[in-house]
Amino acid sequence: MPQPISQSNRIELLDIFRGFAVFGIFVVNIEIMNCAFPNQEVFSQQWESGWSTFIFRVMQLFFYSKFFPVFSFLFGLGISMQAIKMKESGTASITFFIRRMFFLFLLGLVHIIFLWNGDVIHLYAILGLFILIILPLSKRMLLVLVALVLLFPFYDQIASFLFEKIQFSPEYFLANYSSNEITEILRNGPYLKSIEFRIDEYFANIPLLFFYLAPIAFAMFLLGVFFGKNQYHKDLKSLVKLIKKPVIITMVISNLYRVIFIFLLPDWGIYRNEFLRPVFFKLMYLSDLAFGLFYLWLIAYIWHYTPWKKWLEPLKYPGRMALTNYIFQSVFGLIIFSSLGFGLYEKLSPMASFIIAIIVFLIQVIYSKIWLSYFIYGPLEWAWRCFTYLKIFPIRLTKQQLSKDQKHESK
Repeated sequence: MPQPISQSNRIELLDIFRGFAVFGIFVVNIEIMNCAFPNQEVFSQQWESGWSTFIFRVMQLFFYSKFFPVFSFLFGLGISMQAIKMKESGTASITFFIRRMFFLFLLGLVHIIFLWNGDVIHLYAILGLFILIILPLSKRMLLVLVALVLLFPFYDQIASFLFEKIQFSPEYFLANYSSNEITEILRNGPYLKSIEFRIDEYFANIPLLFFYLAPIAFAMFLLGVFFGKNQYHKDLKSLVKLIKKPVIITMVISNLYRVIFIFLLPDWGIYRNEFLRPVFFKLMYLSDLAFGLFYLWLIAYIWHYTPWKKWLEPLKYPGRMALTNYIFQSVFGLIIFSSLGFGLYEKLSPMASFIIAIIVFLIQVIYSKIWLSYFIYGPLEWAWRCFTYLKIFPIRLTKQQLSKDQKHESK
């Protein structure tokens, strides 16, 4: 019977990574919560000057397409660490991972229907089912697969072929919604009507989810498994120092390209070349992935080699409750934007959305720290663990554990 991993064996830096990823994910997601994809083009036209333009550039340079890959990488690393420990103890079980991923998939469906259709954890649940197939692959084969998945150029063509074969038309699901109707539903409409729209928008976004985001998620999942198999998490301090030079060189080159792509390339005639344009976008896509992974290296470097470690420590609290906080961000979004709360849908500027994302995350840091002062797990983490192991675990900290944690915090 698989045995749960003790909380005392947690790697603090990995929780900090997760906390940072949860923050970045919300900074990006809140923009989509504020304006659904079908209305994005019209909505953005009213915010083309001043602070809004500045925030848009900040988002392009530091947030868009950076944190989803990081989240996916950390998921792959986490699940591979668990699978490796179970294999070493002889308790690895396909039914265990099916239960684990089934809970995550159900939670993702609930998230889509009742809160927000931008959920990704149901996608992670599907990927997680492959862990026992992927884990035996050689380390070299894992890296080859990462490269193949990232560089494969025909996802759009495959999507078109499959949709034609099964007579599936994503455009159909939003065809009967006008821009004004979408705004009215999400800002003032009855909650049941917003559920209906969320489901329709989810199906309309299937090409984006499964033929753009899924390959990124799978590639980063594989990379996380590669790191797990190499046990890099056990000596991150040495790894960070070892790869310092190639990481910085890659960061400089990729960021130089990103700046050219964002600020210069759109004004050049070559940008509109039918053959080269997809290449330019693929390079931007790879540069964004590289920058997302650079964030993790930079955090690890600060943690191990600078006196600024204490500034990172608060991130471990939302990181230990990453699943709970990810879902709760959508609860905050529902309260902020829908008729169930303040009805601010399409009323916030990019600057206002950015500030609110920071405020909400700071609230999450505070309540996560308070919660973990009394409980061992976040509420959804606890439910996930109980479902996975078919056992009710204690959730409250004992007096002995409380005393131990207080001593640790006082150091």
